[in-house]
Amino acid sequence: MLDIKYIRENSELVEKSAREKGYKIDIKEIIACDDERKKILVDVEDLRKRRNEIAAKMKGGKPSEDLIKEGKAVKEKLAEEEQKLNAAQDKLKVMVQGVPNIIFEDVPLGGEECSVEVKKWGEPHQSGVDHLDYAVSRDWVDFERGAKVAGAKFYYLKNGLALLENALLQYGLSKVLEHGFTFMTVPDMVCSRVLEGCGFNPRTSEQSDEYFVEGEDLGLIATAEMPLTGYHMDEIIDEDKLPLFYAGYSPCFRKEAGAAGKYTRGLFRVHQFNKLEMYAFCLPEQSKEIHEKILAIEEEIWQGLGVPYHIINIAAGDLGAPAAKKYDMEYWSPVNQKYQEITSCSNCTDFQARAVNVRVRRADGTVEFVHTLNGTAIPLARALVVMIENFANEDGLLRVPEVLRPYLGGKEEI
Repeated sequence: MLDIKYIRENSELVEKSAREKGYKIDIKEIIACDDERKKILVDVEDLRKRRNEIAAKMKGGKPSEDLIKEGKAVKEKLAEEEQKLNAAQDKLKVMVQGVPNIIFEDVPLGGEECSVEVKKWGEPHQSGVDHLDYAVSRDWVDFERGAKVAGAKFYYLKNGLALLENALLQYGLSKVLEHGFTFMTVPDMVCSRVLEGCGFNPRTSEQSDEYFVEGEDLGLIATAEMPLTGYHMDEIIDEDKLPLFYAGYSPCFRKEAGAAGKYTRGLFRVHQFNKLEMYAFCLPEQSKEIHEKILAIEEEIWQGLGVPYHIINIAAGDLGAPAAKKYDMEYWSPVNQKYQEITSCSNCTDFQARAVNVRVRRADGTVEFVHTLNGTAIPLARALVVMIENFANEDGLLRVPEVLRPYLGGKEEI
């Protein structure tokens, strides 16, 4: 979330940036709400001061009837005003949470179609195998039984595909460990404060992708980014400890499997999948450099696998609320003859840190909010799509990329 003081002092920039992202906000209404909150706060502080004065006068002797009467009236009025203050603060919090992060100057303006290619790697294949038909024919995936026990777009991985998923995880893990990340398994559910703090605010109420636990203040995570964002919640980190790099492995749960207008075949878009996620807490002046570092690690992983891809700088209209800038890596799909998303990495500046209260204590004693960044190392279900499309042979076997062979007993084909 943004600081209300920043919103007040940069109202035109905040409103323009939100508009470019596709969010409708009313800055004047937000400022008016903050003005009302401040007015009530002044009244509350005056009443608290008077309450304390009366309490002091009542000590050491018998208070007058007028003083007792006034004390009672002040107490009642204070309770009333505090209730108003809590309501005003809650209203302001909800309004501020609806304001997305400011975009960087080098973010392209416009919708999804305005995203800009910044790099391309590898020679695209011109022919490939449909991953779902191939996996079903080899008894590697079972969507029918998945649907029987959990519903549409849930599945079982079997035999070679389950082993290949494990190999991809081990390979991705080896790469992030090389770069100094701390490996973590994380809770599969988080509380509403963390969900809100991550800033996954849908543009409309119909766009929420999360599953919630009825009767509990818990939701299933859509990515390990969520519990990692909350890992240092309400903590102050010493400057010399930053940056901190974490790699979180988790299942991910999303309702988006049937998203209109999106490619959804087979394993490409499902309700549950496993993912290895990179995450960083850093000083504000470090975040742009670390954003490029996370992108470079993603490229290193996929170049090692030998998968053609390009990198795009995501346009403002396709950015989520938390990101000031995001890169997407899209692999070349020889089946669909186009680039399709495989990973992303975002710089969220202090947007998430402010919401979950993660700060840094500088060497001079000053305290400020850290910056947070995230990036996908390997989304495992979608990575399996990539492997089949790019490495299935005409003889029915799948050629194993060299970097995965140590995790598959040295097999060159499966």
